[in-house]
Amino acid sequence: MKTSDFDFELPQELIAQTPILNRDQSRLLVLDKNTGDIEHHIFKDVIDYLNPGDVLVINDTKVIPARLMGVKEDTGAIIELLLLKDLGDDVWECLSRPQKRLHIGTIVKFSDELSASVVEILDDGVTRVKLLYDGILLEILDRLGEMPLPPYIHEKLSDKDRYNTVYAKNIGSAAAPTAGLHFTNELLSELRSKGVIITNVTLHVGLGTFRPVEVDDINNHHMHSEYYEMSSETADILNNAKELGNKIIAVGTTSTRTLETIINKYGKFVECSGNTDIFIYPGYKFKAIDSLITNFHLPKSTLVMLVSALAGKDNILNAYKIAVDEKYRFFSFGDAMLIK
Repeated sequence: MKTSDFDFELPQELIAQTPILNRDQSRLLVLDKNTGDIEHHIFKDVIDYLNPGDVLVINDTKVIPARLMGVKEDTGAIIELLLLKDLGDDVWECLSRPQKRLHIGTIVKFSDELSASVVEILDDGVTRVKLLYDGILLEILDRLGEMPLPPYIHEKLSDKDRYNTVYAKNIGSAAAPTAGLHFTNELLSELRSKGVIITNVTLHVGLGTFRPVEVDDINNHHMHSEYYEMSSETADILNNAKELGNKIIAVGTTSTRTLETIINKYGKFVECSGNTDIFIYPGYKFKAIDSLITNFHLPKSTLVMLVSALAGKDNILNAYKIAVDEKYRFFSFGDAMLIK
C-alpha cells in the first residue's frame, strides 16, 4: 500500500485559519461506513445519531502555550523551542529551530524569568533542555508562550482557549485533539440528558503530529509513541457497553488509538497507562470502536489512513471530494465528520 494512495486535491483556501465563532455551529458531514451514503448537517445535530446507552469517549488532554521565542545568550541568534514532553526535574523534550545553532550548554533566554539550557541534541530537530525559572512554570508559559498551532495555520490565535476542548484538564499535549473542539458544555449536557454516557481517556499528542509520512510504502513508516491513560471507571463503562451491545463512539483519532491499543493488548478495557505507537491503516480490524467523530485530515497523513481503515479508502476519498466541492473547512479549526 502506497502513501500516494491516500492523496487528494485540496485548495489552500479551504484550510481553516481561525476557529468558527460558536464551536457547535461548524458543519458536519455524516458518512455511513457500510454504504458510503453521505448527509450534511451542522455539528450540534450529532445528538440525533447517538442513542441512550451509547458511550462517547473524549480525550481530556490539555495543550499549554508551549511555543517559545528566545535568543542565544552568547550571540543573540533567534531560537524557537516547542516544548513537547516533560521528562521531570524541569527537563523537557522539544523541537528546536534552528537546531544547528545549539550545542550542549547553550543558554536560550526567553525573558528575565525564563531561560533554557541545552542538555542533549537528538535527531530530527529534537533537543532536550533544562528550564531555568523563578515562580510557577505554567503561569510563566501562559504569559510568554504561544499555542503550538500547526504550520498550515498562519493566523494568530486571539483566544488561547480555542485551541483546547472545553473539557481539557490533563496537561501534556503538543497539539489539540481537534475533533473535540466542536463540543460545547451545553451540547455535552444535552447528550447526557438523552442518556448518552460520556467518559474520558487521556492521550498526550506528541511528536508524531509534526512528522509527515515520508516513505512510499506505508509499512515502512515509523510512528512515534504517545502516552495514554485509562481509569478503572472508564474501563468498566466501556466493558459494560460491549456486553450490552451499545455503541462506542470515539471523539477523535487520539481516543480511537487509545481504545484500540488497550483492547489489542488486554483483550478488554482495563485501568492502565503506557505508550502507544499503534499505526492503523486499511486492513486493520477495529475491536474497540463502532463510530468516530473526526475532522478532515491532511493528504497522505496517518490520520487519513486511519479513517480509511474504518470506512474504506474509496468511501473516504469520495467523502473528501464531496467536502471539497461543498467547501467544507479542513484541518484543525475546520469542520467535522461522523463516520457511523
